[in-house]
Amino acid sequence: MRPAELSFTERCDWLRLARTPRIGPVGFARLLARFGDAETALDALPGLARTRGAPRPDIPPRTAAEAELDAIDRAGARLLASCEADYPHALACIPAAPPVILVKGELALAAKPCCAMVGARNASAAGLRFARELAHGLGSAGVTIVSGLARGIDGAAHGGALETGTIAVLAGGLDYIYPPEHYELHHAIAQQGLLVSEVPLGTLPTARDFPRRNRLISGLSLGVLVVEAAVKSGSLITARFAGEQGREVMAVPGSPLDPRARGGNQLLRDGAHLIESVEDVVAILENTPAIEAESPPAANGLEDDPLDYIDWPGPDSGPTGADEARPPASTPRPEDPAERIRALLSPTPISADELSRQARLPVGEIRAIVLELEMAGEIDLLPGGLVQMSGSS
Repeated sequence: MRPAELSFTERCDWLRLARTPRIGPVGFARLLARFGDAETALDALPGLARTRGAPRPDIPPRTAAEAELDAIDRAGARLLASCEADYPHALACIPAAPPVILVKGELALAAKPCCAMVGARNASAAGLRFARELAHGLGSAGVTIVSGLARGIDGAAHGGALETGTIAVLAGGLDYIYPPEHYELHHAIAQQGLLVSEVPLGTLPTARDFPRRNRLISGLSLGVLVVEAAVKSGSLITARFAGEQGREVMAVPGSPLDPRARGGNQLLRDGAHLIESVEDVVAILENTPAIEAESPPAANGLEDDPLDYIDWPGPDSGPTGADEARPPASTPRPEDPAERIRALLSPTPISADELSRQARLPVGEIRAIVLELEMAGEIDLLPGGLVQMSGSS
């Protein structure tokens, strides 16, 4: 049984051990299993390194841990250790759970049934609408929506579930807002939902942080639902982690003519649940067995070299996640209105009003662009004012 809360001194020790370079979740857990507590493990690390001829571990001083805890408190956030009762149960049950996480907002949302929704950043207007409606429906059914606050499907899912409760898992610090257009959504989730991160405040994400974030998204959830995703995408990394963690994998089918649907369609061929409605998701989650914690790591084997547990699994054993694993500055939002409309169109018919809302452009401007694209043979106009990519009718 997990204790209710660590003392301030114990919290500092956990934070110092967790922030020690080269000590990842596996190494952290095995050190605790061997030495019993973080303080003893910290005291033992220099001797272990010396015995193995390794460099002296760069353990953060207590003053640094105290300063970080003070900054977390001033930011209105909390640091939770994986041994504490308030640490989300589902996340604590995954292999090598993060030793500490930072949270801000309504922590009770993580105790409800959670479903992750992820997908393409360059999602179609139809995909964005479906994700938003699906998230709203699931939220109304008592399900907390978890996603990564990225552009596209993530943002639509958070927006649809904002009233009922949503969890945003961040690759950077809780105070790092990306993308910039999600400034208001980020702050709204901090007030009405829950922000989660495993890195310190002020941290700008690097390429390796996005797969780490994806692992937390699936770890918090009973299942992962993919709505539009390319074959090589961060969304499929999240789905892969879900499978490894024993969580349900779901996908919305899409047109074979749309590259954004190929990843989800591949998941369906591989056995993922096909999702067409809120009821489909609810039925799957209701029949999902309760999440149980794995056995704690054994202490034996630590004598091999605890400092060599650089244990974060990279994405090279599965999808590359190239759409996320690069600096944020390299993923600009298309500014040309026509390009923005092209990015939103797909083989699925969509109305000009929906395009206007997704592109944040006046309906009159949308209709002018649609006319130009039709004359260029790029799109087809359908009865009722619907628009779709050319050649898909």
